[in-house]
Formats: sequence, C-alpha cells, structure tokens
Amino acid sequence: MRLFGSGLAGRVAFVSLVIQAAVIADDGALTGVRHRVLVSTDIGGTDPDDIQSMVHLLVYADLFDLEGLVSSPYGPGRKHHILDVIDAYEADYPNLKSHSSNYPAPDSLRKICKQGATETPGASGIADSTEGSRWIVECASTDDQRPLHVLVWGGLEDLAQALHDAPEILPRLRVYWIGGPNKKWSVDAYNYIEQHHPGLWMIEANATYRGWFVGGDQTREWENQAFVRQHVAGHGALGQCFCQAKSDLKMGDTPSVARLLLGDSTDPMRPSWGGQFVPIWDQRKTIFDQVAIANREVEVFGVTEFVVPKPAGYTSQHFAKIVFAGSRPDSHAHDEGNALRFRFAPRDVKCWEYSVQSNHAALHGVQGSVVAVPPSLARTSKKSKRHPQWWIDDPAPEMAEGVHPGAKSVNRWRIEFLRDFAQRMDRCQTVRDP
Repeated sequence: MRLFGSGLAGRVAFVSLVIQAAVIADDGALTGVRHRVLVSTDIGGTDPDDIQSMVHLLVYADLFDLEGLVSSPYGPGRKHHILDVIDAYEADYPNLKSHSSNYPAPDSLRKICKQGATETPGASGIADSTEGSRWIVECASTDDQRPLHVLVWGGLEDLAQALHDAPEILPRLRVYWIGGPNKKWSVDAYNYIEQHHPGLWMIEANATYRGWFVGGDQTREWENQAFVRQHVAGHGALGQCFCQAKSDLKMGDTPSVARLLLGDSTDPMRPSWGGQFVPIWDQRKTIFDQVAIANREVEVFGVTEFVVPKPAGYTSQHFAKIVFAGSRPDSHAHDEGNALRFRFAPRDVKCWEYSVQSNHAALHGVQGSVVAVPPSLARTSKKSKRHPQWWIDDPAPEMAEGVHPGAKSVNRWRIEFLRDFAQRMDRCQTVRDP
C-alpha cells in the first residue's frame, strides 16, 4: 500500500503522519487495521455533499471491509444515487486496482446497496422494517467478532428500526452520526433511540463535522475551491462525479470515515481525523405545555417538545403543524389521545419564531418563539449516567470554530487529511507500474 508520493514531498508527508501518530492512536485503517463499515446515507436528497463523501469513501475502500451502503433519505434520495457513484468507481476501478488488490469489485458493492426508509415514521420513531434496516440487522448478526461501525450520514430511521426489530444487536454497533441539520429531519427516530436504547455506543456530531470544510489552513491549494480544482477535477470518473455534485469542498459526512482512517476507534475522547468528543450530558430535552410562548430558552441541538391539550372538537379529520420561519421541516402534530405533541430539534443558536397552521380554528395562527442557546458548562461537565457510551461535540470555547463547537478538533488536521485524500484521488487517473 502506497500512502505517500515519492521525493521530498512524500518524505514530508510521511514525517507529518509519524508526528501525528505520536498524538493520535494507531488503530486506524491507515495503519493496517481493517474495520467493518456500514454507511447509511441520504445521498441524492437534501444535500449534495453526500456524493462527495461517497467518492472519498470509495477511494479508500481497499482499507475497509465495506458491508453495507443503505439509502436512508428524507426527500428525493434513493438507492440509485449510490449506484451512480459506484458506476463512476467502476470506470476508475482498473486504475485503483493497480494500486491495491484490496479494492472491492464494483458488483460486490452493488450487492450491498439497500433501500431504506423513504417516509418519516411518526412520533414513535419506528414504523415498518425496510430492506435497509433488515440489512443492518443481518450485518450486525454475523459471527465476525469485530464491531460493526455504522456511519449515519442522514436519517436515523433505519438504525432505529433495526434496533427495535433486533435489540440484541446493540452491543455489536459503533455509531457515528452526522447530526445537526439531519437531527431536524430525523428527530422522532432520534428520540426513539435516545429513550429506548440508552446503552447504544454513539457519537453524535452536531457541529464537529464542519471542521472538514470550515477553518483550518485554507491558503493556496488547501482552500476549498482551489483544492477541488487542483486535486479532484480531472481525476477520473470519480473526480468528475465529485465536481458535478459541488464545485467546492464540503464533504460534511467524511469525518465519520476519517475517524476510522486515523484515530482510536474505541475512544472518541482521543484525537482523530474525525474529531474529538466528550461524554454527553443529561437534560437535553425541553417540554412546554403550550405553543403560545415567547423567547423561552431551549438547548441548541437538543429536543424541544410542545405537548398541548387537544382542543375541543379536534378529530382525525383535523391537522396541525408548527412552521418555523425560514426553516424546514415543519413539525407535525402527533395525536396522543388527549394531547397533541410537536417535536423539534433546533440546529442553530438563534431565536426560532414559528406559527401554527391548522384546519382547527383554536390552533390556526397561534404564534410563538424559542431561543436556542448553548448549554451551560455546569451542565455539560456532568457526564450522563443514563447514556454511558454516548459522546457529543466538545463545548469548550477553544475547540469551537466560530459558532461550531468541536470543529477545531477536525480542522487542526486539515492539511494532513487533505494531502492524503489528494494522493488517493491521483489513483483514479494513474496506473501504478508493475
């Protein structure tokens, strides 16, 4: 396996990695450890960066035992979007194969592509099993004693369904979830997992992942657009696929893979290319008994619920939803008999103004607002007893990149991980000499 170029540049890259290794634990794929990996992605859905992250995953595919590629979208994304990237991989496969015989055959990747949930499950967070959720269960139930790393780039619906259908798989899973915006779309499935499977091994990266494309050294070739122009454009079919998705570097889901390239897979609190995290704390959910409130504080990236008495005359023919100004998705009411429950996860520190839309006169037009704020250090310093294996972005101010907590724990390695990625993209256009 050739990780570095020849000459002075290659020696500098090698020395750089050796220096990192003195800080970063050495059970990553770049040091020869093979991890089992299953990716759940909303590729083709609400954000084109999943395509870029899929390209990155495939040029490193010789280092992992890839067991599943599950389409878990909210919106238009489907399994065929994964297959489109595999088609590009197939075009570059002869070049990639000349560098490493461990690259999986394109048809073997197609066989592990599965369609997951395409609809939200409702307040319970679970619904019917899917091809994707059943595949998670099947992979987690094999005799392989290594943990299954489930990297969730989109919704949690298929993971939640798998845990509901086969809770015995929980000890086998190591989950890294790119939350933040995805948490808004997947708040019901998140609530189910948090409430019913508190022992899950889980990294909840709500903002740390932004360090892949925000901050760090962005001078010269390392700037987001310059990097794509110099190191991705013109690099085979995968490079073209990457650039068609987005002209600059985003790759917000890639830290979940990068952590397994260089880092301690067993300890999220140690440095890695995919970030450094802290134990989660309690009291992250805020519940209000009315909708008409003003400027009440809630925790950013937490769960906010409005549980209100069902108004007189409200029947199955009625609907209600809270619409947040300038934001999607809407929060639809869940009928719980005597009450209506609205669930929401604020992704930014700001005032979230909203109004209710309903065909019931007592609800329609009701307005309010909540203010999402960072949790206090007094709260974050107390490790959750309920979730002993759950980690989250480091709230320490020195680890934030602007408004993004934890992002500096990723972008501190920006030149190192981008240099390595650039050398991987070179494989798409060059055949290694025999």
